[in-house]
Amino acid sequence: MPFLSQRHIVLLLVLWIGSACTQTNSSSVAEDTNTTAEPFDLDTLQARTFRYFWDLADETNYQVPDRYPTKNFSSIAATGFGLTSYLVGIHDGHISREAGAERVLNTLRVLWNLPQGPDSTGVSGHKGLFYHFLTYDNATRFKNVELSTIDTGLLMAGILSTMSYFDRENQMENEIRQLADQLYRRVEWDWALNEDNRISMGWRPERGFIPHDWKGYNEAMVLLILAMGSPTHPIPASSWETWCSTYEWADYYGYEHINFEPLFGHQYSQMYIDFRGIQDDYMAEKGIDYHENSRLAAYANRAYCMDNPHQFKGYSDVCWGLTACDGPANKKHAWKGDSIRFRTYSARGASAQRVIDDGTIAPTAAAASIAFAPEISLAAMEHFWTEHYDQLVRPYGFADAFNLTYTWGEGNEDGWFDKDYIGIDQGPIVIQIENYQSGLIWDLMKKNPYVRAGLKRAGFRNGWIDENS
Repeated sequence: MPFLSQRHIVLLLVLWIGSACTQTNSSSVAEDTNTTAEPFDLDTLQARTFRYFWDLADETNYQVPDRYPTKNFSSIAATGFGLTSYLVGIHDGHISREAGAERVLNTLRVLWNLPQGPDSTGVSGHKGLFYHFLTYDNATRFKNVELSTIDTGLLMAGILSTMSYFDRENQMENEIRQLADQLYRRVEWDWALNEDNRISMGWRPERGFIPHDWKGYNEAMVLLILAMGSPTHPIPASSWETWCSTYEWADYYGYEHINFEPLFGHQYSQMYIDFRGIQDDYMAEKGIDYHENSRLAAYANRAYCMDNPHQFKGYSDVCWGLTACDGPANKKHAWKGDSIRFRTYSARGASAQRVIDDGTIAPTAAAASIAFAPEISLAAMEHFWTEHYDQLVRPYGFADAFNLTYTWGEGNEDGWFDKDYIGIDQGPIVIQIENYQSGLIWDLMKKNPYVRAGLKRAGFRNGWIDENS
């Protein structure tokens, strides 16, 4: 068996976990089709995408579906993104503060009261962490999915954003802050720390911890920061140095940066933390910050698509964006003298270490880069909207992905367009557009004592982290 770098192991885990997201038990084609094209407008896109969370959260347990219109299970990370999206909805006038607070409070009450324990069935989590996917009927563990450290981290980021937003002295907002604090303090991050000073990717009651752990650089940055900031179950501050020690700094298409193939790894943590002007030891040595690193990653991703070594249809300076997303099929086809393995759900991406590309573009990849590289992100979003409105734009925003090269099979004569949205791809669009426009979520999290504590324990300094400290 060939040697696998940690980056490859992480990507394989993403593929394995993501395989649960495939379109099984799919409902019929979504009813949400458009007949009249609208001009591209950023606020319209954000408002439509916000409705994914507001309209589709379960009416009883308030968990957000992993995908729609296919409905298999809810996703705790999508629920975390939903909690933050409700704040955006209030800020932008889509819902009232009272309506948003009521939704948030109901969600937190459910999360707090869901059963926890070491059993393999009938529970939603263990030691304060939650299972990756929960059932629709009673929000308990879906089949044999893992107790997920990263998805719990993203859920807790969403929970802490509500804690910082709802700051008024009234019964509802007081309870929101109390429950958010209790949920975060309950998580036993240190339980998931292994002998190598790294957090395990997950745990199953049937066989214990997953034999892979989190090393940099990827989407788990926010997980480590929240784990280090915990007042009840913190991991050691030295975990950050351990994390940074496995970074892969490389030049890719003329952009030197910490490489990681799918763009979601450069976006998820920075939906919540504004890294502009603050540095840890690693970034101080490189002379940039993590925000700039994500900007360079977006430009490198675009440069790869412009180069388009496989000559896939549509790729250009305004049609780019490789990340984890749906895909057209799990089969090989001959293309331009080569045999291309087309994939369903997969962690697509491009870096100096590895390329996973089958011609599938995910609008979220470019859209969620708006906070780092608005000039190329806006151009891509407008292109997706205007060139593919009938097939790609729906009442809840962009469908998850499309592939113009894949013309095999009935209905794909003009290329493959996804029938689904995916919650963890919708959330970054809503949140990052807001960070670009107002900095709302970044500013909220700057006020959160647990986020600040985690960053300081990781050695971050300068800029806003030193202000009022």
